Amino acid sequence: MTSTTTAFRNVQKACLALLFVAAALLDPSAHAAAPSPVPTIVLVHGAFAESLSWEAVIERLLAKGYPVVAVANPLRGLRSDSAYVANLVATIPGPVVMVGHSYGGAVISNAAEGKPNVKGLVFVAAFAPESGEALGELGARFPGSTLGSALVPVALPGGGKDLYVQQAKYREQVAADVPERVAALLAATQRPVAEAAFADKAGAPAWKALPSRFIYGTADKAIAPPLLAFMAQRAGSTHTVAVPGASHAVLASHPDEVAALIEEAAAD
Repeated sequence: MTSTTTAFRNVQKACLALLFVAAALLDPSAHAAAPSPVPTIVLVHGAFAESLSWEAVIERLLAKGYPVVAVANPLRGLRSDSAYVANLVATIPGPVVMVGHSYGGAVISNAAEGKPNVKGLVFVAAFAPESGEALGELGARFPGSTLGSALVPVALPGGGKDLYVQQAKYREQVAADVPERVAALLAATQRPVAEAAFADKAGAPAWKALPSRFIYGTADKAIAPPLLAFMAQRAGSTHTVAVPGASHAVLASHPDEVAALIEEAAAD
């Protein structure tokens, strides 16, 4: 083979390589990022709490590679809070699993309704109201909650009241099985909830259309365990975990179990 022929073939190969590169650059499908199959976990805290309450669960989910968004729940009213969370979820690309604690369960149940990217719900010691139910009325159906005696009202300038839990009673009422240091931190960082939020009527619940999972403690003093069991059964829970002796702050005292149930929902 002559040197002229060899040189010609090398040029020919180089031209073909350039054509392949140009075709790849011109074809968006060749270099567009594929949608991530891993769902984003959206965590919604409840009343008398804030996003810090999810800390131990977040650590475990991040370690497994899940994107996590811990929402700052406004705690102003069930309808407005649900609308706020729904708007946030609409900005998240790809599939979403929504997780709610306590009052946050009612929020995710309403916020997920009609959201095609939400693939599942996880209720952590949480309310799961039916359409037209108010949380105050729902909570009174089953005796056992002693949280009311620990609440302190704060008058709002425009009328109405905020409620928060007395710090001295917080651990006993909310986080009895949480280390004292952690319970004190939860008590100090709690955010008050508008009293009117417990009178708002719930909208259409997403748990009627989406697979839902429930986890709660059998020693919950904020929401009576029989009520939690009733709501799980009514929602057709795919998997219900009742943690023996766990408090309302089961997300802080048993983060392994909570994270495992969320991972199960994400893999469904």
